[in-house]
Amino acid sequence: MASAAPALTRTETDSLGSMEIPVDAYWGIHTARADANFPITKRPISVYPDLVIALAMVKQASARANRQIGVLDPERADLIDRAAQRVIDGEFHEQFTVGVIQGGAGTSTNMNANEVITNIALEMAGREKGDYAFLSPIDHTNRSQSTNDVYPTAVKIGLSLTLRSLLEELDLLRLSFLAKSREFHDVLKVGRTQLQDAVPMTLGQEFHGFASTLGFDHTRLTENASLMFEINMGATAIGTGITTHQDYAPAVLKHLREITSLDLKTSADLVEATSDTGSFMSFSSTLKRNAMKLSKICNDLRLLSSGPQAGFGEINLPAMQAGSSIMPGKVNPVIPEVVNQVAFAVAGADMTVTMAAEAGQLQLNAFEPVIAHSIFQSITWMRQAMWTLRVNCVDGITANRDRLGAMVGASVGVITALTPFIGYAAAAALAKTALLTNRNVADLVVEAGLMSRDEVTKQLSPARLSGLEAITAAIPIISPEDLVEI
Repeated sequence: MASAAPALTRTETDSLGSMEIPVDAYWGIHTARADANFPITKRPISVYPDLVIALAMVKQASARANRQIGVLDPERADLIDRAAQRVIDGEFHEQFTVGVIQGGAGTSTNMNANEVITNIALEMAGREKGDYAFLSPIDHTNRSQSTNDVYPTAVKIGLSLTLRSLLEELDLLRLSFLAKSREFHDVLKVGRTQLQDAVPMTLGQEFHGFASTLGFDHTRLTENASLMFEINMGATAIGTGITTHQDYAPAVLKHLREITSLDLKTSADLVEATSDTGSFMSFSSTLKRNAMKLSKICNDLRLLSSGPQAGFGEINLPAMQAGSSIMPGKVNPVIPEVVNQVAFAVAGADMTVTMAAEAGQLQLNAFEPVIAHSIFQSITWMRQAMWTLRVNCVDGITANRDRLGAMVGASVGVITALTPFIGYAAAAALAKTALLTNRNVADLVVEAGLMSRDEVTKQLSPARLSGLEAITAAIPIISPEDLVEI
C-alpha cells in the first residue's frame, strides 16, 4: 500500500476564518491576507533589508524585556530572541512578503514579522510551523506591543541603519570632487553668473565648491538622523500603554539601545509620539535638500561639458555609451542625467511624505507605510545614484586646458581684477572698447597708459585672478577726466 503524500499546506485560523498556508512558509494567515489585499506595488518589504532587520531587532528587544519583567517565560523568550537574531543576520528575508504600501498603518508588516519569527522559533524548538498553541505570533512574539509602536520604531531604526550607507557614499563622492579640485587647481577659467561671463576662477575652485556643498549636506543629514532616535515603544495602541507592564518601556528601550547601538530614547509624550510623524517630514526634507543640490551639481557638469564643439566644452565627461540612434559619434551626459531624474523622484517622494503626514487623524497616522516606502526608496536611490556619479563620471572627468586658457585670454571679465588700480569707470570704458574691437583688455590698458605691461601681467596672473594670491598695494586710481582719450 502506497504511503500518503506529504501535506502541502497547513490550516491557520484568524478572526475572519481559516486559510490554507503552504507548509514550508514561515509566514502565516495574516500575511496571506495582506498579500491578497495589497498586490499593488509588487515590491515586498524585503526590498528594504534594513527595515526587516529593524523589525527583528524590535522583536528581539521586546522578548528580552518581557523576560526581564516576568511577563514571558524564559523558554519562549529565548526562542523568539534566537529566531529574531537569525533574521538580523540576514536569514529568511524572502519570507517578508507583504507589499511596501498597505492599508492598516503597518499592521500587515508587524504581523508578517510576528509570524515569520514565531515559525522560525517553532522550527528551532522541533515543532511544526503553525503550532501556535505552544508559541503564538500575537500572545508571545507580539507581547507588550502594538503595531502602533512597533512599526514606527522599526521604521526609524531601519532608516538610521540605511542612512549609514548613504553617508558613506556621500563622503566618497565628496572626496572624488575634492581630488578633482586638486587636479585642476591651476586651470584658469572664466566664471559665470546668470550664464554670462563673470570674473576668472580656477576649475579647481569650482570643483572644490562641489565638494564643500556635499560636505555640508553630510553634516545636515547626520544632524537630522537624531530625529529618528525618539521612539514610542510601550505606547501600544494610542499611547496609553494599555496591556503593557509599567516596567516594559524602560526595559525595551535598554535592550533596543544595546541591540542597535543607537542613542535611542523614549518620547516624553507617548500619545503625541504615536500620532506624530513630524520627524519623518523633517528627515525627508533634508534628503530632498541633498537631492536638489546634487542635481544642481549635475546640471553644472552637463553645462560645462556641453558641446563638444558648439557648447562650453570646458571639461570632458567619460563616454559611457553611444548617444544617438541617428547621429554617429554623439555621446550624451547620461550619468548626470540619471542622477537628475533620481533627484526629481526624491522631491516627489518628499511631497508624498508631507501629504501623508498631514493626512493623519486623531491618535494615529494610518499612512506611515507610504511614508516609510518613500523615504527608504529615496535613500536607496540616492545612494546608488551617488555611486554611479562617482565611479562612472566624476572620477574620469578631464579638463580642456587649452580651450579654458583661450577663453580666459579673450575674456573682458578679467578687467575686473584691474579696477582697484584704474577705477570702475575706466575699466567699464575699456571693457566696452574691447568688446567692440575684439581687442585684448591687457593691451588696451597698457596703450592707455594706465598701467605698465609688467604690472598688468602681474595682476592678471592665474594666482591673482583666482584670488589665491592677494593683490598688491593699489596704484592711485585715475580721475574721470583722464579717460577722454580712451
